[in-house]
Amino acid sequence: MVDAVPAAWSRISGLPRRTLAELFAADASRVGTLASRLSWGEGETAGGVLFDWSKTHLDEDLLAAFEGLADACDFAGNRGQLLSGARINVTEGRAAEHTAQRGVGADASVEEAAALHARMRILVEAIHEGALGEVRHLIHIGIGGSALGPKLAIDALTRDLALVDCHVVSNIDGLALEQAFAACDPATTLVAVASKTFTTIETMTNALSALKWLGENGVADPYGRVIALTASPEKAVEWGVDETRVLPFPESVGGRYSLWSSIGFPVALAAGWDEFEAMLAGAQAMDLHFRDNDGRANLALRAAFADQYYTRVRGCQTRAVFAYDERLGLLPFYLQQLEMESNGKRVTAEGAPVEGPTAPITWGGVGTDGQHAVFQLLHQGTHLVPVDFIASIAPGDTLDPAHHAILLTNCFAQGAALMAGGNMAADGANRLGDPARAFPGDRPSATILCDDIDAATLGALIAFHEHRTFANAVLMGINPFDQFGVELGKKMANDIEAGGGEFDPSTQALLAAAGLS
Repeated sequence: MVDAVPAAWSRISGLPRRTLAELFAADASRVGTLASRLSWGEGETAGGVLFDWSKTHLDEDLLAAFEGLADACDFAGNRGQLLSGARINVTEGRAAEHTAQRGVGADASVEEAAALHARMRILVEAIHEGALGEVRHLIHIGIGGSALGPKLAIDALTRDLALVDCHVVSNIDGLALEQAFAACDPATTLVAVASKTFTTIETMTNALSALKWLGENGVADPYGRVIALTASPEKAVEWGVDETRVLPFPESVGGRYSLWSSIGFPVALAAGWDEFEAMLAGAQAMDLHFRDNDGRANLALRAAFADQYYTRVRGCQTRAVFAYDERLGLLPFYLQQLEMESNGKRVTAEGAPVEGPTAPITWGGVGTDGQHAVFQLLHQGTHLVPVDFIASIAPGDTLDPAHHAILLTNCFAQGAALMAGGNMAADGANRLGDPARAFPGDRPSATILCDDIDAATLGALIAFHEHRTFANAVLMGINPFDQFGVELGKKMANDIEAGGGEFDPSTQALLAAAGLS
């Protein structure tokens, strides 16, 4: 199979390139082939998402060639290992069982997840019922996936009403924590400490400062206000958290894949248990699709085909994500970590150099704001940048429907303009022959169109991107579940704090200038 991988890439690279206009002209069924809908639920729980990849350069020949690559990389076997709880994280000797948190995985792991969720639900509902006294605020302290996932979900799901006012703090910069303090009443505030190891220096330093703040403001037992979210419950107890307020999650659930575990506690507390459960259900719908479909029919794998084409064949170094919905304003930032920490690698799972580029740089923003800022480069710059547009048919506001109509028409128009190009002035008049007003077109985009932005849809969107990230990793032969690249800088920072380490002259001068040497 190893020899088949270079042959598959050779076939992909050798296929003729056709423009998007030529692809649409040649295939009247193109939209039906490359735009697919995932639906779930019935009645009030019904929902769905349309994934339209027709404005990418994928065609029948490329799809067939990429399906050959997936077979050569044993995508089905790797997917089976992921979903069965095998040790697919080979460098750390661990499984990657985030899907088990959603009910798809090894039976024992699914049962364990259900039991841990039940434990979390009891605590969440007890807090809502007043068992810990009046609780109006939560300061959730974590970093990386322990903060980005909860922050995204809380922002998306509690804009109308939050049962508990939640503030997510990740930055070690004290300004971030002080801002949370200023918004909270210490007498009615809980602190959630989210750390897989319960040793993460940024998180534990912030946690100690939060305890100090509680104590200095009249809380007699600050440790009694702490909820620990961790894969190391014994360390949380040693630190001072009562074991009844420790919510464990399995070691096999990685940080950037951990929203579905007890790391989702602040989401359940702010939005309610039913919303958290709906988010799990939406993710499970995507998991089942991912498990049961192969080749181009698999939404995440099809997206990975396009990702690999643009990165490996067309030399694209970045991928842009623009959410045309304020409720998804934090999604591009969430995806930055998911994709770049997972697939920003230079060696294969076997330790050999990767033959070709790996993860592109993920970046993006929100809706029409981007059109008046960075879209100039997307339309007329020298970089080819694939773009994902994400929007919702249902609005998140109750204002004049004109607001949402303008938002959606702008979203769809951007994809159309990137593809078509043209020679236009600001007044709409044709300006043939004026290079400053020429748009080359043939620039790819994909559109993810949701029925609405509710908890189930958010779960499905995040799970889709998790599986897309995994599919890309399989096609590149890398391990997406370790992150050793974050360790070197942390070690050097620890060395500086301990007063040791050998550093270059520039770093030594900076330390001296800051009074840290």
